[in-house]
Amino acid sequence: MSRIQTTFADLQSQKKKALITFITAGDPAPELTVPLMHAQVKAGADILELGVPFSDPMAEGPVIQRANERALKFNIGMRDVLGYVREFRKDNPHTPVVLMGYANPIERMGVDSFVTEAKAAGADGAIVVDYPPEEAAEFAEKLKAQDMDLIFLLAPTSTEQRIKQVAQISSGFSYYVSLRGVTGAGHIDTVEVASRIAAIREHVKLPIGVGFGIRDAVTAKAVASVSDAIVIGSRIIQELENTPKDKAVAAVHDFLSGIRTAIDEVPA
Repeated sequence: MSRIQTTFADLQSQKKKALITFITAGDPAPELTVPLMHAQVKAGADILELGVPFSDPMAEGPVIQRANERALKFNIGMRDVLGYVREFRKDNPHTPVVLMGYANPIERMGVDSFVTEAKAAGADGAIVVDYPPEEAAEFAEKLKAQDMDLIFLLAPTSTEQRIKQVAQISSGFSYYVSLRGVTGAGHIDTVEVASRIAAIREHVKLPIGVGFGIRDAVTAKAVASVSDAIVIGSRIIQELENTPKDKAVAAVHDFLSGIRTAIDEVPA
């Protein structure tokens, strides 16, 4: 059983919803990545997504695009990201860390090397935006063999066939993109989200996290009421953009503490 699966099982037993958070590795400065990871956990994050900087992040809105650009100015690459995970694991052996990014950095390293090194560093899974499920079965099996999970995005436009494909090879949890667009865009229609999640649950038996567009405690609480987890990223990056670096860690902690409090008010 992977750390992600164990985490969701523990949360279910506590009748709690999961808080999944995202930052881009190396942003706003390399030396802040690990302290930010710890601050998110201290604030109540259950699973961390750590973005692998990439020059063409196609699913990302302008906020996370800027985060990638800032990280790339520091020449942050895949092995740097794995180094942050390894450093984080020295003090935290429990909180799952998911590497989120694109196929290019994995292919450059080599799939087998990536799986081996990610496992050794202490990573728990991956979200690879441009790996479609029909082409990722072998990769998913390699991760599962190491007790890691391959997590897929599902969207409002995902067909029943695509949902079935994801159900066959995904593990850990499924990530439902609540909006038609990129990260950080628009406003969430909770009724529509609930309807789509119900349709997804007919085929996908994993916990379902909802992201894209969650910006505050009110939104987080509403989405948590119809899902197993909320995923919040762009809003955290905005905190980093709008805060001096010496206060960034505290700002992220304080913001996420409010989100945690809000979703803990949701009845099981």
